[in-house]
Amino acid sequence: MNAEKKHTVLQATDLSIGYFSKKKPILVADVINFSLKQGELIGLVGANGVGKSTLLRSLVGMQPTLSGGIEINGKQLASLTSLQLATQLSVVLTEAPASKNLTVQELVTLGRQPYTNWMGALSESDKKQINYALEITDTKKLAHKKCFELSDGQLQRASIARALAQDTPLILLDEPTTHLDLYHRAYILKLLKQLTAETGKTILFSTHEIDLAIQLSDTIIIMTETSVVTDQPCKLITAGNFDALFPKDTIDFDKNTGRFSIKK
Repeated sequence: MNAEKKHTVLQATDLSIGYFSKKKPILVADVINFSLKQGELIGLVGANGVGKSTLLRSLVGMQPTLSGGIEINGKQLASLTSLQLATQLSVVLTEAPASKNLTVQELVTLGRQPYTNWMGALSESDKKQINYALEITDTKKLAHKKCFELSDGQLQRASIARALAQDTPLILLDEPTTHLDLYHRAYILKLLKQLTAETGKTILFSTHEIDLAIQLSDTIIIMTETSVVTDQPCKLITAGNFDALFPKDTIDFDKNTGRFSIKK
């Protein structure tokens, strides 16, 4: 039991998520229970509007939960200060950086803010982590380019590098392959898989690339309008959980290939 607790990076228990409208709670999803383990790549999938972004925002404390608990490395999310939280998790959102006038080097350096002193001076350890983040994401050659000069794929890699520079045990990404072509979608997801293997970090990402998520993820969280199910991709396929994602008269899921196709 203790060993299991030690290797659980994030735990959601009886979680209910949603938002408030005129001070009244509007439920998006409930009875959410899952554990994210160290060194795993976890895909979060579901149809548009089912609540994937709401779940991610709730897990990182950007949006209050309606009920239930979230623990990060054994500590309740609500008990962590902003600075403590910044050393536990990093987030990559679909929105562009606040200022695209930043260079890639400056953007990635922002990841060290939780660790620098009040003057923002970088230690040798900070510089080493920044250099590592640039190298592993293949963005070192882009270091002196402005963010507005980058392609969508390059900007996404730079954002991931910023999260790596933050050096947290948990990284969450909201639709990291949005606006990318097929090659760059596959490249980004393969990079995330590589990072979990090489760094031991836990990475959770939401995606519409369900076929790729099935191939690369250690665990998948499936959100539908009626349930949230978590397991290994092969077990979810066997149980028929992917069949419930889309209307059967339009989209067909092949259990043998793990792929979706349009019914003719």
